[in-house]
Parts: sequence; structure tokens; C-alpha cells
Amino acid sequence: MSAKVAIAVAAHPDDVEFMMSGTLMLLKQAGWETHYLNVSSGNCGSRKTGPEETAKVRESEARRAAELLGATFHPGFSDDLEILYDVRHLRKLAAILHEVAPDVVLTHAPQDYMEDHVNVSRLAVTAAFTHSMPNFATDPSVEPPFKEVTVYHGMPYGLRDNLRKKVDAGLFVDVASVAEHKLNALAAHESQRSWLDASQGLDSYLARMEELDREVGALSRRFERAEGWRRHHHPGFTSKEVDPLLEALSDYCHVNDEYERNLNHAT
Repeated sequence: MSAKVAIAVAAHPDDVEFMMSGTLMLLKQAGWETHYLNVSSGNCGSRKTGPEETAKVRESEARRAAELLGATFHPGFSDDLEILYDVRHLRKLAAILHEVAPDVVLTHAPQDYMEDHVNVSRLAVTAAFTHSMPNFATDPSVEPPFKEVTVYHGMPYGLRDNLRKKVDAGLFVDVASVAEHKLNALAAHESQRSWLDASQGLDSYLARMEELDREVGALSRRFERAEGWRRHHHPGFTSKEVDPLLEALSDYCHVNDEYERNLNHAT
């Protein structure tokens, strides 16, 4: 039986490392084939170099980070602040997902503080939805895998949506055992140290990632460091409701019973 496949689909170089990389590494350790994609080149992420040079530097850093995570790197196809929910982006992303044929897609929260994250989330959902649609034209043309897929949304940055409302997770993954590896992968994005300090006030983005992991761990009431996930509704993606992350990483997972109860009682 071939290995299960997971892909992390994020907006910018370093987004995977911040919110998704621990889960991706644990899947790798569990025998899964893992893939890594930043939709944007990260070309606006510098005050010192122009967009073309910045994009080259950031791709090199992202390739190194993917290598440290043990994941196959896929080049992006857009630029910062130019990720739109449109057919051009959708055809590009669907082609990658058809080629990778993932069982699991890890992506951004549906609501987050910036539109690049939100649009990648929407694109990932729709691209995954084409898993059995031969009549949807991808760029380049790639036949769909005709394979069921489950989409998981990570936590928004700061654990709040775009209108400052706190966001909880349905599934928590204990990432303490891979915390050092997460840190090393994020540190590969060396060019971001001064940029994030200047643009977003992150005087230590490495420390901020560890802080976020601890904040999510505190939400879990179970783990010291965690990543949180919410599962996309299954119709059109799988024939029945399934939870492959929980199945694959059961020794590292905690289900948020209160979150699940709220789902079941929603009207």
C-alpha cells in the first residue's frame, strides 16, 4: 500500500513554519509523504533589496526550510498582495494538487488578519474540490487523482479572526517533540529577521513562533506546545466524514470536545 500524502499550502515563505510545520513533520514521522507550497514568492519582504532579488532569496530560504522539514518543495506562482481568488490562481493550484494527489491538505484559516492568507485558504479548498473533476482545466493540464481529500484549516495568526474574535480549534496536535525542528526550519528564513521587526514589530520572530505554540497549547488544556486545526466540512471531498489527522497522529492529538459539541448543536 502506498504512503498517505499531505501537503501544506500557505501564502508566504515562513507561514508553513509558523502554523503548520509541526503537524507536517509528525505526519512525515508517521510514514506519510509530505509536500510544501508557498503560493507567493515573498517578493515584498524586504526594505533593502528589490522584488526580484528578494524573491530569489526567499525561495532559496524556503527550499532549505522544506528540506529541514523533510517535505518536497513546490515553487510558488504569485507575489505578495497579488494572491487573488481567481481562475488563474485556481488553475495553477489545482494542477499542483492533482499532481501531488494528497489525502490531506493543510492550509490557512478561512478568516485571518490579511487577505493573502484568506485567499490561499479559499483557493486551497476549491482546488481540493476538483479532485474528481476531469472537466476542470488546470495549468498545466494534469488529470485529477480521483482520490478523496480532507482539508484542515490552521489557526489564524494571533489566534483571532480578521475582526479580532478569538478562534478555537477542533483538534490539537502536540508539537513539543518537534519544537526544535520547527525552530530550525523557521530560522532558515534568515532574511525575515529584520523585515518582520521593521514591518510588523516582531523583534524576535523565532520567539514569537514558540509563543504561539504555547498559546495554542494552553487552549488545548492538554499540551505545552500545540498546533490547532479545524476540519472543513466533508461533502464533495470525501464520501463520509473522516478525520485522517486524528487517525494518523492519535498519540499526539487531543479532540476539543466543547468545540465538537458546539458544532453538533449549531443551528
